[in-house]
Amino acid sequence: MVYRLVHDRSIAEDLAQEALARVYVRWTRVAPCSEAFTVRVASNLALSHLRTVQRRRRIAVTDTPVRAPGLTLDQAAHQRLDLERALRRLPRRQREVVNLRYLADLPQDAVASALGLTTGSVSRHTARGLAALRIHMGDPTDA
Repeated sequence: MVYRLVHDRSIAEDLAQEALARVYVRWTRVAPCSEAFTVRVASNLALSHLRTVQRRRRIAVTDTPVRAPGLTLDQAAHQRLDLERALRRLPRRQREVVNLRYLADLPQDAVASALGLTTGSVSRHTARGLAALRIHMGDPTDA
């Protein structure tokens, strides 16, 4: 199962061994559902590995950090953290729409299709989500 996710036998073996070690440590608690727990731990480890690989590729491709002009790296990092906090405060649907529209850069039709919404609903959630983000981020033009 792990091999199907990572497509590398040696990495899959390492992840499976790590999963079994983690299950063994908790064996008294997970014995009744050990197979399901082991599969869950192994798949979580594989997904974590894939995220790490993607992150490393992204960092390798992007030599310089992307930030707004005129901001220091520290200011850009704080701005990014503020944006993440503000996004977490949005209702789930607004957060999904804003992430897909502006962070994943998908067109409105693709967002509607991905979330099973109409384009009008995507527009409404986008407008409400951006308005809430402006308030949370303290945008002076919104006052």
